[in-house]
Amino acid sequence: MNVVSLFSGCGGLDLGFHQAGFNIIWANEYDRSIWNTYEINHQNTKLDKRDIRSIQSDEIPDCIGIIGGPPCQSWSEAGAGRGINDSRGQVFYEYIRILKDKKPLFFLAENVSGILADKHAQAFTNILYQFKDAGYELAYKLLNAQNFEVPQDRKRVIIIGYREDIGGGFDFPKGSHKNFTLRDAIYDLNLIEPTKISSYLDKKNQKVPNHEYLDSSFSSIYMSRNRVRSWDEPSFTIQAGGRHAPIHPQANKMIWLAKDKWMFDPESPKSYRRLSVRECARIQTFPDDFIFQYNSITDGYKMVGNAVPVNLARILATKIKEDIQQYLTFGVCKTVRQHQLCMQLTLLNTKSTHLF
Repeated sequence: MNVVSLFSGCGGLDLGFHQAGFNIIWANEYDRSIWNTYEINHQNTKLDKRDIRSIQSDEIPDCIGIIGGPPCQSWSEAGAGRGINDSRGQVFYEYIRILKDKKPLFFLAENVSGILADKHAQAFTNILYQFKDAGYELAYKLLNAQNFEVPQDRKRVIIIGYREDIGGGFDFPKGSHKNFTLRDAIYDLNLIEPTKISSYLDKKNQKVPNHEYLDSSFSSIYMSRNRVRSWDEPSFTIQAGGRHAPIHPQANKMIWLAKDKWMFDPESPKSYRRLSVRECARIQTFPDDFIFQYNSITDGYKMVGNAVPVNLARILATKIKEDIQQYLTFGVCKTVRQHQLCMQLTLLNTKSTHLF
């Protein structure tokens, strides 16, 4: 099952789909700071490095599905929130353009929760209408990755479309009953000293790849809230910037002083360090053999923080694969539940026929 990836980043979504049994045959990423990381970790995928706006649809190979997360900064609650009025928000239309031209059996688009804000309601509704007009039955939902084997509170909007002629829509899985924690993700790294980096790497951690952390001051914005989760809690959201990386769980919880003002516990000031890039990658459920290539540690945190958690991607992809395989087998792509209901109705109709 061949899939095309748009706005691929370092490929967390791609890796999850690969683990579920899809082949990522072509990907597009315009940020040159990510290229080496993508190509080293996805060696069987052709990476197109051009601006998506300059790529014609017939240059993209035919595929069974299209996946990707268009840039989310313009929809972010933490940012300016310009949404569709920002050039980065408008690339959503490039996704739709390619979708209309390629007409795969399914697509998956991921974005930040801020896209559901009231101020973006009209723009988001318009996007959904355009997906619908492209010929897709839509399902979208705000998911917390914590419910999908990810040790992190991370809310993201997932939009999944099945081509209308297939005959069914996507049912989101309920997720895992177990809540994964920081202990599950990074406790074994606790005895391996990470490398302090202020900006550019002058040395790399020899024992664990990417086990470097940003050693710099903490801004007043950072100190406006608690940044420490304990070992037996999920992490705060892993963001795309090192300055906002959560504090390692070895530290005591921060002390509240006043509204939007916290402080580190003066009894153990040296225990407060940011999570390393590798620790953030673990929390994003990247395996340790996924190696991030960067000279600036800022690029390392950016790649990890912008990615879709691998386990979340794998679980969604597995469900999509089941549905698509059913379509390829039966000629009608309904979910397993829908197919069973259809069979039950068929039996009922047969029994009714026999009564007359």
